[in-house]
Amino acid sequence: MNMGGGKSFHFAPRVPGESFKESLARHERFLADALGLKPGMVVADFGCGVGGPLLEIARYSGARIVGINSNAYQLGRARRFVDEADLSHLAEFLHCDFLNVDAPDESFDAIYDIEATCHAPDKVSIFGEVFRLLKPGACFAGYEYCLTDRFDAHDPHHLKIKADIQLGGSLLEIADQQTVDDALRSVGFEVLETRDLSIQTGPSIPWYQPLVGSGLSLASFRSSRFGRWVTHNSLKTLETLHIAPQGTVRVSETLNLCAAAMAEAGKLGIFTPMYFSHARKPE
Repeated sequence: MNMGGGKSFHFAPRVPGESFKESLARHERFLADALGLKPGMVVADFGCGVGGPLLEIARYSGARIVGINSNAYQLGRARRFVDEADLSHLAEFLHCDFLNVDAPDESFDAIYDIEATCHAPDKVSIFGEVFRLLKPGACFAGYEYCLTDRFDAHDPHHLKIKADIQLGGSLLEIADQQTVDDALRSVGFEVLETRDLSIQTGPSIPWYQPLVGSGLSLASFRSSRFGRWVTHNSLKTLETLHIAPQGTVRVSETLNLCAAAMAEAGKLGIFTPMYFSHARKPE
């Protein structure tokens, strides 16, 4: 989720001198490299949103990407972005539930997700569907919302932060890392690698920095605490004048609650939006 808007609604750590947009693209290309994507492959993007990562990965790898999403409005925007980028030869979309994808068994050469499978009701169901759709020997890679080992289930402050992220992010639950690993194995995957990419070696800017706000860029301002306050109060005015639909302010309040909770969770190290999983379906 990128609280600052745009085409890619997710987080990424940054290296010094790297822009916010560049960090998102690098984070997306990391998955393409992990999966060895190349021209001629047909790849599924589980929970593709408005298609920002899909465009970057298709352009970077030359693979044909099939975006899967149950939200018709987001898919409409994604198709427009694809047309504007002149990449329709490398992108298509399926309007369906990613727990019940309208595609035959063994349809894809690879599958990835970016902060999307966290919205599934349970990990076994979603990873089971991924497993069904992959060809034998093919791989899955993704970024998952997870609680870290620092999360204390007996700490009221930690529990409040978790509840706020779940409410604001429309999540039934936030899994711990072991639950993700166990679910992948239980459906038949060979787990090749799992690690928390929020833990960086060398100089870096943490993933939650845009939610705290620093620097002078438009993206930093919009997603910062003060920027969210400005946006929220602007929406109040627009809703009062009946320019914005009724309920817009309530949605803004919920998103702000989530953003504040994520920033606090990131500072405490109790949550990561980028638990990286790389798994292979056996031959």
